[in-house]
Amino acid sequence: MKKIATLILGFALSLAALAQNARISGVVRDSMQPVVGAIIVQQGSSNGTMTDADGAFALNAPVGSVLEVSCIGYVTKTFTVTGDQVLDIVLEEDSVMLEETVVVGYGVQKKSVVTAAISSITSDDLKATPQTRVDNVLQGLTSGVTVTQTSGAPDAGSQVRIRGVGSINGSEPLYIVDGMPSGGIDYLNPNDIERIEVLKDAASGAVYGARAANGVVLITTKKGQKGAPKVSYDFSYGFQNPWRKPQVLNATEYAIIMNEGYLNAGQAPRYDDPASLGAGTDWVDAIFDKNAPVVKHDINVSGGTDKVDYNISAGYLSRKGIIGGKAGRSFYDRFTYRQNVGVNIFDMSASRNWLNKMDLRTTLSYSNINSAGISTNSEFGAPLGSALGMSPIEPIYATPEMEESYKTMYPA
Repeated sequence: MKKIATLILGFALSLAALAQNARISGVVRDSMQPVVGAIIVQQGSSNGTMTDADGAFALNAPVGSVLEVSCIGYVTKTFTVTGDQVLDIVLEEDSVMLEETVVVGYGVQKKSVVTAAISSITSDDLKATPQTRVDNVLQGLTSGVTVTQTSGAPDAGSQVRIRGVGSINGSEPLYIVDGMPSGGIDYLNPNDIERIEVLKDAASGAVYGARAANGVVLITTKKGQKGAPKVSYDFSYGFQNPWRKPQVLNATEYAIIMNEGYLNAGQAPRYDDPASLGAGTDWVDAIFDKNAPVVKHDINVSGGTDKVDYNISAGYLSRKGIIGGKAGRSFYDRFTYRQNVGVNIFDMSASRNWLNKMDLRTTLSYSNINSAGISTNSEFGAPLGSALGMSPIEPIYATPEMEESYKTMYPA
């Protein structure tokens, strides 16, 4: 008799426990689309589930328990189970957490959970070290990335190598600007860049295939934000000077060395009084243009509403070379214009979960580069190489005696 009573009591308790459980179902979404992979879990237990490709979920939980809805990049929400419910849960973007994410080839991931070799450069990093070229931005800001300037000419680009030389046929990385492959980044204004991600291993760049063999540089440009129009203007003016120059012989030292050479060859010395020649001409110092100017102008207009956001910028850069800059033989002038406009065609997220929003974004980019450079890295043809071999005894400007001598040697 006692066993039967115990069985009846246990059965009643189990029915009561089942009666206290509620079935919770619904959809988790953000302001634009369903959230895939959101986690719904009962606090203090392992009872939970995850949203599917449509953002839908279903879960049994005791009445009175607290459920927590979370996803990377969104603010976590909690609610109390009061009974069987069909919910439409809208998650808000977490701006603080989004700042801690990085862009990868197949989406966006939280920086703390990324195991691939990825380096990130934000707009704050770009402001700390003003640069005139985008490739120079990578220098010193990312580990495993070597940036080498090909020459000192104003129009000279830089070689970017990610984790060394990848191939004898080419080692340049793949550049992706706003999701589109780009042959180079010389046309970009560093002031237009929001962030740069460098994918350095095969796992992170696998989505781009063989083109990512030498690494991938992902560049995201600035977009407009909702709010009143903002206008900004940046101006900078600087100078360039050689920080060191090759040491050469002055006229007296040159004459002494030449006399020794003639004596060693069994000939009479060429210069009778080397000390009278003085310092002579320093041809290396003469070809340098002191205080070569670098001028930069940037203007930006951005803003947006619920339907439209825009970011329009224009920039001008003028950079003279420290050799030939004043003569107009070495310079780099660049004008850039970039327009990024997004328009919301329609938004029906509140009424349905499929085909509920359409956005149109257009990007217009224009760049005009006018540059000239002198011969570099040549022992005989380059100005610096020629200056090293010039005699310091020769003056920079011809004297009347020299002109008469030239007329005699080369009659008209």
